[in-house]
Amino acid sequence: MEQPKNNFKIVSDKKARMLLPNALTLINVCIGLSSIKFALDEKFELSIIAIIFAAIFDTLDGRVARMLKGTSLVGKELDSLADLISFGVAPAFIMYFWSLNNLGKFGWLLTMIFVVCVALRLARFNVSSNSEPSWKDNYFEGVPSPAGGILVLMPLILSLSEINLIKINYDIVVPTFFILISFLLISKVPTFAFKKISIPRRMTIFALFGVVLFFGLLLIYTFKVLVICGLIYICLIPFGYFSYQKIYKQKILSGENHDNDDLEDIL
Repeated sequence: MEQPKNNFKIVSDKKARMLLPNALTLINVCIGLSSIKFALDEKFELSIIAIIFAAIFDTLDGRVARMLKGTSLVGKELDSLADLISFGVAPAFIMYFWSLNNLGKFGWLLTMIFVVCVALRLARFNVSSNSEPSWKDNYFEGVPSPAGGILVLMPLILSLSEINLIKINYDIVVPTFFILISFLLISKVPTFAFKKISIPRRMTIFALFGVVLFFGLLLIYTFKVLVICGLIYICLIPFGYFSYQKIYKQKILSGENHDNDDLEDIL
């Protein structure tokens, strides 16, 4: 009589599904740390590019985990720690090496404040994530940490883009950006999440063309495209606030708003 075969496995299927997203998160950490090394060597172009790649990997790890059904509490905590390094510590140190060190102790104070605000946002996420689907899933509570980490780099990106429309005093602009972005990180201002965007089938080919065109322009005019994207995102912040308030009032009037008042705080 034929005996059933025993399949030898080093790890279970569930744990195997967790390996890839967690590996992407660890790559995110390595890229964030490498951006600091580039800034130490005054290779600020490479440090900016490294942060952009870190943001890409940060986007991928969560989506890969959900696709593979490999989400875990360890992965959630690891993702938050990676975000603190790649979008908190790394951007702050890059800007300190580039400009804030000229301000002495005040520059170091701004560096610490920004990192603390990123840490507070991540801590708030870890204790207040919303698991139930809601119309509020289309909004973040405040600016997400990847966006905050990139926005605080905008003065450096602008200087590298060689866009010289007006003369800019970076000794004033950089501290102002640090204070503004730090506030937006820990605020409860609703911002667009862009998670639930539906594209009609007949428009798919145009959407794909738009994506290819965007990345093509990003490869050729990297810093100019980043400046434009940053300005667009900043301009969308007040639109996100008013859009949220409009929908919220409609839900209140129709009696359909039974959700928790907190927005989905996804980093």
